[in-house]
This record gives sequence, structure tokens and C-alpha cells, in this order.
Amino acid sequence: MTEFAYQIKIPLDRIAVLIGKKGEIKQKLIDETGVKIDVNSKEGEVMVSGEDALSLYAIREIIKAIARGFNPDTAMLLLKQDYAFEMINLPDFDNATQFRRIKGRIIGKNGKSRMIIEEYTETYISVYGKTVAMIGRTDSVHIARRAVEMLIKGSPHSNVYKWLENMRRELKRKEYTENVEDYLIKDDDKKDNDE
Repeated sequence: MTEFAYQIKIPLDRIAVLIGKKGEIKQKLIDETGVKIDVNSKEGEVMVSGEDALSLYAIREIIKAIARGFNPDTAMLLLKQDYAFEMINLPDFDNATQFRRIKGRIIGKNGKSRMIIEEYTETYISVYGKTVAMIGRTDSVHIARRAVEMLIKGSPHSNVYKWLENMRRELKRKEYTENVEDYLIKDDDKKDNDE
């Protein structure tokens, strides 16, 4: 079989988080995915290799998530097929005050804005360095990304929260409809088998 490989650069202060105490996080990742992981802790480079392209993609996303400030347990959610990782690079500003203001808008006072986005979308959000990263179910991550982009562009928080409420309602309605349809299909199948 063909072996695939990725090289991932991560911040030096996140190397210890990736490796874990006595290498337990790194070993857990290897055990879960069957992927080989080599870490160069001096350069902040991580080389992953293996024969299963899907496992390699998943481990790459997990490592990127850990590098962007997520704890390893949250990053491991990316092993689930319906979970996704998204990252937004914050714009560069000439003035450091503008950059802090944008990060402050996303985080909110005492983390309120970030918590509201996480709650309404059932995602995890990390603001680290010049990035905002999200982990959650695929459709929820896209909604969280849109909410963060609205805040970056200057939308009032109240408008973003109202939009999030509407999107949450729509997602719940969609989820309910799918569950009812699944139930009706199963019920129809059961009736057909009984006849």
C-alpha cells in the first residue's frame, strides 16, 4: 500500500500539550488512528505518516486543533465523522489596538460572546494568536464561523445573537423533522414485515 505523510508546523508552546505527560496524548492519538507521529520539539514540526488517508486527515485536523489552543480531549472529537474543524485567520491591522478590539468583540466581556456562540451552535471555540478556531458538528461549525465573521465585520452583538437564535431554531426544526421521518420510515418497514 501507498504511504501518505503530512508535515504540520505548530507553535512551540503547544508541543507539550500535543505530547502530554509521559507521552500519553501522543500515544493515545497513535492508538486511535494507527498513524505514526514524529515530533520535532525544537522546531515545532510534526510529521504524521500512515497508509490510511482518512486517518491521516483526521490526525492532521486534531493536531491543528491542538495547535490552535484546544485541549486534546476536545480535539479528539474530530475522530467522529460528523465533526469538523474550521479556522479563521484574523485580519492584520497596522494598529495593535484594532487587533485587540476585534479579539475582544469575539470573546466578549468575561467570555460572554464566545460562550453564547458556543451555546447556540453547540461548538467549541478557541481564540489563539491571530486565529479563531471552531470544532463541532459540520452544520453547526458553519453557523459559528458565520457568527464570528459577522462580529469581525462589525455587526452589533445583538444582531448576531438574534441571527444565532434563528439558526438554532432552524437546526432544531430540521433535526426534529429528520427524526420524525426516520421514525415513520421505521414504522412503515415494521408494518410491511408484519404483513
